[in-house]
Amino acid sequence: MEPSRAVKGVKKINKIRPRQSFVYFCVSYLLVFPVFRLLFRGKTIGITKLPKVGGIVVVSNHGSHLDPPILGHALGRPVAFMAKSELFRIPILSKIISACGAYPVKRGAGDREALRTASNRLIDGWATGVFLDGTRQENGRVNDPKAGAALLAARTGCPILPVAIVNSHRAFPKGSLLPRFVSIHLKVGELIQPPPTRKREDLTSTTKEIQLAINSMLDKGLIQQIRN
Repeated sequence: MEPSRAVKGVKKINKIRPRQSFVYFCVSYLLVFPVFRLLFRGKTIGITKLPKVGGIVVVSNHGSHLDPPILGHALGRPVAFMAKSELFRIPILSKIISACGAYPVKRGAGDREALRTASNRLIDGWATGVFLDGTRQENGRVNDPKAGAALLAARTGCPILPVAIVNSHRAFPKGSLLPRFVSIHLKVGELIQPPPTRKREDLTSTTKEIQLAINSMLDKGLIQQIRN
């Protein structure tokens, strides 16, 4: 696999930035902040690589249920994730997750609907989160990447930001009922250009670049440097 062609200057970053709601501020700084920064000794590396405005596809590995709220807090701007539509029927929870950028996707709904909703979020200036494997991975790595993130970028022209979440799979293993308070670090990579077309070969090539970028960040001694 060839090295990532990540670039520092991306052609299209619009200047739109959704307003951070009061609810998001409370959830991020009163709830997630003490959990991530204190209990899990959280640290974010390379945060200056994240554009502060405009739609951007935030792509990461997925090791535990801790990942969505940690990404939304640690990156310093809300990150929109899709969530089951059933969650939006719970009055208080619905207001909280909506304020934090979540958008509903019906169980069994086609990929087209989810793709259209995510594309609209990007056009509105949101940082929109995608887990490259789609589901949690027991080893915390990107093992079976899907092309959804690359397709989103190709549809909207928005750049891709690879993010490695180190150790969340150890902090809250799949199937575990209680967390283990080990350190969790986030490593932000260089921006990657969206695919030039929506052709399969272009989507596949970009998806492999993202996978390489994330797994390379996981491999650069970060896990060994984190105390269990």
